[in-house]
Amino acid sequence: MANSRGRHFPSPVKRPFSPALFLALILPFPAVRAAEPAPPPADNVPFAGLSPEAAAKAATLPKGFAIHVFAAEPDIRQPIAFCDDDRGRLWVVEGITYPRRVGAPPKDGTPEQIAKDILGGNDRILVFEDTDGDHKFDRRTVFLEGLNLVSGIEYGFGGVWVGAAPYLLFIPIADGDAPKPAGPPQILLDGWNFTADTHETLNTFTWGPDGWLYGCHGVFCPSNVGKPGCAPSERQWVDAGAWRYHPVRHQFEIFTEGGSNPWGIDFDEHGNLWAEMCVIPHLFHMVQGGRLTRQGGDHYCFNASEIARNTKYRDGRGGKPVFPFVYEDITTVADHLHYAGNQGPHAANGRSDASGGGHAHAGMLVYLGTSWPAEYRDRLFIGNIHGQRLNMDVPVASGSGYVGKHGADFLNFNDTWSQSLNQRADPDGSVFIIDWYDKNQCHHNRPDGHDRANGRIYKVVYGGTPKTSVDLARLSDTELAALVPSRNEWKSRHARRLLQERAAAGRISAARDQLSRQLAESKDTPARLRNLWALHLTGTVNREELPMNDEWVRAWSLQIAGEGLPAVPGPGATLPSESLWSSLATAARSESSPVVRRYMASVLQRLPVERRWDTLTALLQHAEDAQDHNLPQLYWAAAEGGVATDPEKALALLKNCRIPKVREFIVRRLATGSLASN
Repeated sequence: MANSRGRHFPSPVKRPFSPALFLALILPFPAVRAAEPAPPPADNVPFAGLSPEAAAKAATLPKGFAIHVFAAEPDIRQPIAFCDDDRGRLWVVEGITYPRRVGAPPKDGTPEQIAKDILGGNDRILVFEDTDGDHKFDRRTVFLEGLNLVSGIEYGFGGVWVGAAPYLLFIPIADGDAPKPAGPPQILLDGWNFTADTHETLNTFTWGPDGWLYGCHGVFCPSNVGKPGCAPSERQWVDAGAWRYHPVRHQFEIFTEGGSNPWGIDFDEHGNLWAEMCVIPHLFHMVQGGRLTRQGGDHYCFNASEIARNTKYRDGRGGKPVFPFVYEDITTVADHLHYAGNQGPHAANGRSDASGGGHAHAGMLVYLGTSWPAEYRDRLFIGNIHGQRLNMDVPVASGSGYVGKHGADFLNFNDTWSQSLNQRADPDGSVFIIDWYDKNQCHHNRPDGHDRANGRIYKVVYGGTPKTSVDLARLSDTELAALVPSRNEWKSRHARRLLQERAAAGRISAARDQLSRQLAESKDTPARLRNLWALHLTGTVNREELPMNDEWVRAWSLQIAGEGLPAVPGPGATLPSESLWSSLATAARSESSPVVRRYMASVLQRLPVERRWDTLTALLQHAEDAQDHNLPQLYWAAAEGGVATDPEKALALLKNCRIPKVREFIVRRLATGSLASN
């Protein structure tokens, strides 16, 4: 016989009654308490509050690298965001207004009141340039003063794109050696939250290879974003993830949902988007249409189609359109943590030196320059705030995605005041780092909690790499096209964006023929992709002319085709590239690459739900995807709408599904629908 704890006893025999024995048998055994692990030793950081030059000397780097003070206080204070232009100049935001916006935007304000509100803060945009090549600025221009709570900036299309909650702004530039605004700031989007955690609002903008402007947003900063004056039903909820905005079509959408408070994204040379996170594990591959582990709160609906199916799940307090059918998140790709112990991230504050410095991260750079040693190419450089360093992760291809391996820390400032917020490569492959530099390392809402006198911009150079002068905007279309396949990603990115701008203005000429030739002659995947992206940015892409033997070309041809789909196509909609979508199921059955199947699952989410069944059925035959990091979750994301609206076809899909997780998800969703109908 056995009791509830699984202990076995012999057959009963007559014994004298023993109260002690009786109590021993009926009372539960006391839990055996494991010994508490000893906490890691306290970090020993030798310096704090150094002068700029002393801080540079105190920093440790791999052999052959040098760190220069490009700019520092009093010329720059509290740098919170930066970007570069086609001449290699740095556009830097001084975040003096942070952490609290000055005043609230006027409700139904006049244009004059709104303009006054936009310029009612203390932030500035400064432009720095090194004209003599000594890795230090010698020309500084105040571009615009008085901005209010700026958190992101990017350059392009004749102006700068500025995040200043509640607004996404565009400020046109009258360029020259001393650039100045060519007109007042224009509001493109509003609804970004400025009352909650302002270290989580829209930030770290960067141009994607698809020509969209990408940015991050945090989990505890609930926003409802749309064009000024639009109805609530036309707005998109954002409270964690990566979003994108198209500079020509003026379309806004969520790319990946979930995470914590990312403050750093970048693209690798295959077009993968990478992001760092805080508190939760630090490294995520941001797949299109994916839903990631969240630090808190519910997942939300991506688009109007999801919202329409799930109206009863809207949060009554803030109006959040909750999406309750994410049964399993896409998790971190990292196989390691940057904090010590097993008691949670905050327990390791100040005790994580040996693990990577701690859980608080800011800034992401995928190094794709040509002047650093080859071992650093494609590596992910992540700022670590509590660890006063740059971590380095190594992405290793696995299935449809990657595993992030723990590389050796690249740089340590050895100074507790150092807080690098982002990194950018320059035209020569050297790297700029902005450093907030402040005794206080944590977010709070007290404006007096920061030392406003400090701020640094460093430049990390390998082997005496010289600074060269560039001005890509002066090049012809064909000269820009020749730069597109370059392994120097700075030159390729700026060339592609300039070609996109010229095409949008109707001024593109022979460059497309040149790009097509370069694509056909490319010997490696990154060069093919760069030419393919440039063709997409300057016009239409003929899939029949693409080298489809390259899995990444097949994958990106699908994402590009998906760009032309309506944002929320209704039932029976006539779709562009009809032959492609009709043949997608056939392609899915024979597709051997998990990478391409990932892109198929992402693009399916952009098709009307009734057009997804055949392709879903084909994808769910790939039993080899059962343990993939991304595919079961992405397949389910594409299937959920159909399962919710057509139970008969869902049962047929269930019968043919060879991926256990997706079978479970279909059953759970069908049960939810059945319970609701009863």
